[in-house]
Amino acid sequence: MEKHIMVTGTSTVSWKDAIVQAIAEASKTIDYISSVKILEQRAHVSGKKITEYFVDMDISFVIDRDRD
Repeated sequence: MEKHIMVTGTSTVSWKDAIVQAIAEASKTIDYISSVKILEQRAHVSGKKITEYFVDMDISFVIDRDRD
């Protein structure tokens, strides 16, 4: 059985960094992450520069029914 959660990752560096950070943070409390689907990417612009990157993603993980 697989379960899904929606997560928004943020970064001041890049969209890729936002994804990596969000997965790293989610994996601290969620075991058996199996896949990530990127749903949307957007950014905050200040002046002529991107100041923050946002990534909405669907993280899938396997449910361990034998876990205590």
